[in-house]
Formats: sequence, structure tokens, C-alpha cells
Amino acid sequence: EWSSWLMGLEPFMLALYEQPRLVRDLTDRIGQIIYDALVPFTQMKHVVALWVGDDLGFKTSTLIGPAHLQDYIFPWHRRYADLAHASGRPYILHSCGNIESVMEDLANDVCIDAKHSFEDVIEPVEEFHRRWRHKVAAIGGVDVDILTRGTPEQVRDRTRRILNACAPDGAYAAGSGNSIANYIPPDNYLAMVEAVH
Repeated sequence: EWSSWLMGLEPFMLALYEQPRLVRDLTDRIGQIIYDALVPFTQMKHVVALWVGDDLGFKTSTLIGPAHLQDYIFPWHRRYADLAHASGRPYILHSCGNIESVMEDLANDVCIDAKHSFEDVIEPVEEFHRRWRHKVAAIGGVDVDILTRGTPEQVRDRTRRILNACAPDGAYAAGSGNSIANYIPPDNYLAMVEAVH
């Protein structure tokens, strides 16, 4: 996400094939900046986890091919996870999009402890939890679409269904499927919070 924002997604994708050295230099520079920014947090006793956002996908796939993610991006996430684990903290990845094709890598090679960002049209949080709960915890899952366009009762109902499916066996933290945007009606946000309580 960070590299494609700096270059633009299309130029970044073309550079993967036409200028791989540039992509290597860029991703390594960004990776090191993020790593250096995370180090001080591992020395703060009240910081309980390291959480990095890196949107890797869109509705139907990863933004770039799994092989490119494994080559350029995941080694940095592995370093972040190692840093977190060495300090006794979990490593949490926020990633939007359909990343099913690389979940094995994220779970077993990068060793993420939890994943955030769920969208029902891609994969409902209940399905992710059912398949990954023994390896990767799920965070959130109340879809921003229902939080935005639903009624408070629909939000309460969806939140309860998620809790009933995910909460009993652990490896789940309740919350929204993505960030709480300023266009979400306050009554809907409060309905989610009330349902959790």
C-alpha cells in the first residue's frame, strides 16, 4: 500500500516488471522507515501490540501477485512480527481486500497473530474465524456498509450474529469491519457498541 501510494498503483505495477531494482529500493526504504518507527513502541510498557495497516487487496484479489508480495512485502511484515514477538507482543495486520491467496503465508511465514478489516461481500468474519481461529485471531467484522446504510436494529442483529459465531471459542475481538468513517450515523455506531456490551 505504501509503495503504491508513493508511485501510483499503475506505475508501481509496471515497475515490478520493468524496474524491479527501483521497486526493491522503494519497498526496502519504506519497510525500514516503518520498522524504525515501530521500535520505540516495543519499549513502552503500555503498548500491548504492534498493529500495521497495509491494504494488500481489493474485492476479488490481491493488488499485486502473491509472488511479488512474498518477494517484496512479506519479508518486512515478518520483521515487524519478529520485532513484536521478541518484545512479548502480538503482531496485528490490518489489510483490506481479498487476501485469501496469501493467508497461508501471512499465518505461517509472516506469523501474524490477528487480522483486521472484514467486508461481508469478500469474506464474512465468521467464515474467516471458522477457518483461521486456531492460528490467527479476527478483529472486527461489523461491515461498514451495514453500519452506514442499515438501521440501528439491523446493526444490533448483525453484531449479535457475529458475537454468537465468534466469541464463544475466543480468538476474536468485537468491532467494526474497518475504520469508523465520519458518515456512519452515530445511532448505528452506538447500536454496535450496545450490542457488544
